[in-house]
Amino acid sequence: MNDFVDARLPNSSEGPAELRLWPAAMIVCLIFIVFILRLFQLQIVEGEALASRSQANYVRTVRLEAQRGSIVDREGRTIAATRPAYGIDLIPSEIQNAWRTYSVLGEILGRDAREIAETVGKPRGRRRFKPVSLSRDLALEERAKIAAHRYAMPGVELYRKPLREYVYQSVAAQLLGTIGEIDAKELKNEAFSAYKAGETVGKTGVEAANESHLRGRAGGVNLVVDVAGREIDEIDRREPAPGGRLVLSLDLDLQRAAEEAFLSEDPELPNRMGAIVALDPRNGDVLALVSAPSYDANAFAGGIDLETWRGFTQDDGRPLRNRAIAGVYPPGSTYKAFVAAAGLAEGIIDETTEVYCPGHFRLGRRVYRCWKRAGHGSVNLEAALAGSCDVYFYELGKTLGVETLARYAKLFGFGAATGIGISGEVSGLVPTPEWKLRVRGERWIDGETISLSIGQGANLTTPIQLAVAYAAIANGGRIVEPRVVLRRETWDGVVLEELPSIVRAENIIAQPILEMVKKGLTSVVMSPGGTGRRARVAGITVAGKSGTTQVVSLALTEDLEPEDIPVRYRDHALFAAFAPVESPEIVVVAIAEHAGGGGGAIAAPMVQKVMAKYFEKSEGRVPSQLAVLSLGAIR
Repeated sequence: MNDFVDARLPNSSEGPAELRLWPAAMIVCLIFIVFILRLFQLQIVEGEALASRSQANYVRTVRLEAQRGSIVDREGRTIAATRPAYGIDLIPSEIQNAWRTYSVLGEILGRDAREIAETVGKPRGRRRFKPVSLSRDLALEERAKIAAHRYAMPGVELYRKPLREYVYQSVAAQLLGTIGEIDAKELKNEAFSAYKAGETVGKTGVEAANESHLRGRAGGVNLVVDVAGREIDEIDRREPAPGGRLVLSLDLDLQRAAEEAFLSEDPELPNRMGAIVALDPRNGDVLALVSAPSYDANAFAGGIDLETWRGFTQDDGRPLRNRAIAGVYPPGSTYKAFVAAAGLAEGIIDETTEVYCPGHFRLGRRVYRCWKRAGHGSVNLEAALAGSCDVYFYELGKTLGVETLARYAKLFGFGAATGIGISGEVSGLVPTPEWKLRVRGERWIDGETISLSIGQGANLTTPIQLAVAYAAIANGGRIVEPRVVLRRETWDGVVLEELPSIVRAENIIAQPILEMVKKGLTSVVMSPGGTGRRARVAGITVAGKSGTTQVVSLALTEDLEPEDIPVRYRDHALFAAFAPVESPEIVVVAIAEHAGGGGGAIAAPMVQKVMAKYFEKSEGRVPSQLAVLSLGAIR
């Protein structure tokens, strides 16, 4: 019995003990497995991010943005500058009490806490360490409140950054252009190899064309901070270098006068749309370049929001489009000056050649009417230009033919970009039989030549092209490239580069021919019966030409009263002029879209305002206002 018991004692004592050890061993193993997995997560999965965070706890590198170079007009008046602005970022990984932080910020910024929470989201991985911008331009009161509560809200970063400021808001907005954050496509471009994500670049206009000069060099500072983000010490610093200054050919006074010319005198009527270009015909300096309607360029300075962007892009007036270089229009009767030059150069007419205008012109079975239904009677070149006789130019255009018309149009720069150096310029169109066959698959018909001879039909030009062409008449036959930038300087005014005036072609037409055309254009403005009488400037001899272009077939509107014609169907009004005729200093072209009236009645007074301002400045006198004239049917 005892042996039996003794034989079983070892088994009875060891078995239960082993069973008790296994669970403990498994628990220990599980704990080690958890430690190993956590270590793997910390070291491998989140190692880089945590290392950055650990480093940020005691050293933080802050980028110091450079000021973008200023843009000034020809007299040194600042148009675009850079001012200090304060913004606020949230770093999700450092936020300790999210709802409290969002609530306090919402109260300070006047925003809903839930909206801020949605803006921040729930980023994971490395995105938790990426700042989320809440505002890039805080008001002084907002900045003070955030600074007072900053250290009670870990993860909230207040920073100072240069912000672009367009001093006159909408003045010359399309010419100056827009800026914005560099995008992924641009970052891949070799031209932007020195840029980093988040940096600002010029997107359009002068800002884009001169990006490398206007952009400064960023600096930086290494700061010692504690866990709560408080700055303890500064290790080192590299100051940013500001961008260079840009001096434009623009005259701010003329620019503002040109923009004011589009404002409606009747508060119940909308402002006009269109473009005005003012050039110095001697060197191509762009003195004014207006596209109406405009927009506040400051909307792009700190990053445009989606709602504002949609407002611009969905606006029927298309304010972002630079009509001066990208708007295309039939030149209308302003084109007659070039048809006249072609006729004189080809020996088809001279000063004394007369054409009888009965008020209409017949080609085959079709009748083309003169704008003056009663006719002009017998007219020579000067009278034909002064009275804008259509029949005279129908006859001349028919004799010249479409190919000759096209050849002389191209001599004056039509159908090609002017080289103004701003992105978005279009080349217009000089139609030919070859063009029509290639593009439309149709043969040219003689009636189209008749329309072209008075600037209608498929003929399309931009305001800047028309200004360059009239400058060629004014300056004796030189095609001068428009110049927007006079020089580039350092931020403190040391000249780095002066941009030369560029002449693309010379002596395109013999001087005696141009003098005959000038004589006719002078009568347009200065003679009692001229269609451009409203462009007169007291004490100055002005030459010019009015024009009116149909937007739709006359058959669609001839039975309607002018006020009943839908705006989109109304005629465009044009006027091109230069002065003083004896030694031209300025060329001005105005186009009023869908103005519903003649160029002499609507566009000529717009040109007059710009010229009056120019001569007021240059001669130190204020031109007297013209008496209101009984204009009748001015075209």
